[in-house]
Amino acid sequence: MQTLDMTTEPRPTPEEHLEARVAAGPIRVNDQRQLDHPSFITRLNAKLGLKVTTIVGTMWAAYLFAMIALVALPSAISSHNLVTVVFWLSSSFLQLVLLPIIIVGQNIQANAADARAEATYNDAAAILEQAIKIQAHLVEQDTHLKHQEQHLAQIVREMAALEKQIGKDR
Repeated sequence: MQTLDMTTEPRPTPEEHLEARVAAGPIRVNDQRQLDHPSFITRLNAKLGLKVTTIVGTMWAAYLFAMIALVALPSAISSHNLVTVVFWLSSSFLQLVLLPIIIVGQNIQANAADARAEATYNDAAAILEQAIKIQAHLVEQDTHLKHQEQHLAQIVREMAALEKQIGKDR
């Protein structure tokens, strides 16, 4: 036997849920920032990380890092040591240049994810609106059918009374 837990909060009605979702809008990647976290350290880290990512995550940063890495290329080549050249390529050039390019790609993917979230949100909102309209139509239809059922029952009663009357007259 199940008991009803009275300590749980009541769930919002579909209308309340819809109003809250419309007010909030779709969830986007930028909404996931921890800029309003209660912890000062978490907020500071989020702001600093966001600022550095915004600056480093550009193709201009990739070009700048490539130029910085190319400064050390002549020294690596003049060493005539393959290990030094490979080390320069892997630690200086690739790491410096690929980091901002990867961030740029992630930003593009985040924008695409936001666009998908927006489209999904709009689709779901439209479907919910249609469902609410269908529900209202069904309520109206039920009322009309109930009226017809009552009317039909009245006709059946009158026909039964009429048949009874005809049976007496015979």
